[in-house]
Amino acid sequence: MPKILIIEDEVAIRRVLVSILSEENESYEVDVAEDGMIGLEKIKENDYDLVLCDIKMPKMDGVELLEAVKKIDTEIPIVMISGHGDMETAINTMRLGAFDYISKPPDLNRLLNTVRNALDKKKLVVENKILKKKVSKKYEIIGESEPINLVKVMIDKVAKTDARVLITGPNGTGKELVAHQLHDKSDRTSAPMIEVNCAAIPGELIESELFGHVKGAFTSAVKDRAGKFEAANKGTIFLDEIGDMSLSAQAKVLRALQEGIITRVGADNDIKVDVRVIAATNKDLKSEIAAGRFREDLYHRLAVILIKVPSLNDRREDIPSLIEYFSNKIAVEQGNAVKHFSREAIRLLQEYDWTGNIRELRNVVERLIILGGNEISESDVVAFASK
Repeated sequence: MPKILIIEDEVAIRRVLVSILSEENESYEVDVAEDGMIGLEKIKENDYDLVLCDIKMPKMDGVELLEAVKKIDTEIPIVMISGHGDMETAINTMRLGAFDYISKPPDLNRLLNTVRNALDKKKLVVENKILKKKVSKKYEIIGESEPINLVKVMIDKVAKTDARVLITGPNGTGKELVAHQLHDKSDRTSAPMIEVNCAAIPGELIESELFGHVKGAFTSAVKDRAGKFEAANKGTIFLDEIGDMSLSAQAKVLRALQEGIITRVGADNDIKVDVRVIAATNKDLKSEIAAGRFREDLYHRLAVILIKVPSLNDRREDIPSLIEYFSNKIAVEQGNAVKHFSREAIRLLQEYDWTGNIRELRNVVERLIILGGNEISESDVVAFASK
């Protein structure tokens, strides 16, 4: 049930607005406040979906209330109403974050359309929050060992900045989880995070994939196409396996980082982009630099912040938590009851040499769940988790 707060010092107008909204939709729960101070306290104590607020009021006017509310909740839609309206006031309130501005006496259709649109926006914001929580859960970092807690601390320190991050670590350690956490906890989270696996794209196509191309730039370029950097504008681009990128593409990425501009393949004009770059690699880039396969200047541009993800062998105390997490996840995916691992089975798995890291552990857990007994025993591990 949508909750609407009307803040208006004139009793007659309050009554009219309550009547209009109640007649429009019986499911609206309408609350009132006779001045800005009372209205602000109500907003602090309740979760409203929409606020209709007069501008000229005693104690605290509508503009002051708008500024105060936006410090508390940036997402609640606030519609300003005034009998002393002018274009300058309207523009000022919209600049401060008002959803809309309506002059008194309000046109009935305009008022009701604005209310519907504002409530639709709030509903969409709530749905996006729920979806984002589900997505964030997908990229949750499991474990409380000292090495993984150091990674979590680094993420929390760096996420809110625009600093470029280079994530290193062996294959299968979860470098992509770190990248997603950095984006999800950043101020860019409302914009897209675009992932590029540099190792999976042929060298002759990597530049087109990253920067786009114009029609006719090469044989298969039948139309203009935007690249990943443009798609990630205002957001984040995650360059996974950056160590496998060609030297020519590295030069263009360096220019994008230095100047904030890109050029589509075959084009002459530059395109400005505002993108945070996060890169990851399982290679020793300093060795790649020495061998002439990676640009040193690009390395220093990317490695403003270095985050090293530990191997699973370096965080064995997290294995019980990871086994539980994967067991629950696999049970949901397969629609089966959760299988538990005996203490001896877990102890044996903690002793293994996990060369494939967390990715390998996940595969082994799934294999044991499929082939093992109702409770995964030490003998199941010996029989089915062969290394």
